Amino acid sequence: MPYEPPTHTVERSIRATTGAKIIAGVDEVGRGAWAGPVTVCAAITGLRRPPVGLTDSKLLSQKRREELAVQLEKWVTAHSLGHASPEEIDELGMTAALRLAATRALDALPVRPDAVILDGKHDYLGDPWRVRTVIKGDQSCVAVAAASVLAKVRRDAMMAELQGEFLDFAFADNAGYPSPVHQAALRELGPTPYHRLSWAYLDALPAWRHLKKIRLSPEAAELESGGQLGFEF
Repeated sequence: MPYEPPTHTVERSIRATTGAKIIAGVDEVGRGAWAGPVTVCAAITGLRRPPVGLTDSKLLSQKRREELAVQLEKWVTAHSLGHASPEEIDELGMTAALRLAATRALDALPVRPDAVILDGKHDYLGDPWRVRTVIKGDQSCVAVAAASVLAKVRRDAMMAELQGEFLDFAFADNAGYPSPVHQAALRELGPTPYHRLSWAYLDALPAWRHLKKIRLSPEAAELESGGQLGFEF
């Protein structure tokens, strides 16, 4: 399906209205997975022409994502990644875990951005960052699209590394998301040390629901889309 390539329109608008010179695009991957970290990439691209075919990572094949990631690592002005572990997600809730991972990514950049473009409509980052949220920013904004691809490829590689240790879960194929193979392995074997134990999927697993953790943070009542019931076991 054809798509419009991302542009620097938002970056130019932020520069014109705020005077910001260094702008980072930020995107996350792994929010809806049942296992593995949530990963955030912060990318600074300037206003240069991006590699051909750059768009939201979800619109690209695995092969094309990996090819683009190699190009982007050399093309971007700077980028960095931050992660929040399953344990941190269980303890903090997803919103705070996203903030933690994003802060780690931004703090790891060699320069501090004057402004941040955040994919989506919710600002999970907050002060002290100057944030512009953009719905479908991973399709429309060059820096966010670059962050989307780099985050996805890196997290997929991290999950694939677990394949040898947990072959039955097929993490190399599903990246921790609830595929049929993943769900079947959960029923038989229970969660691995890399699973999020505060999420509602455990309520549908009588043999393992005693492992469920109750969040103690202020965001304990938050409902994350990937953590709700509604998957068939």
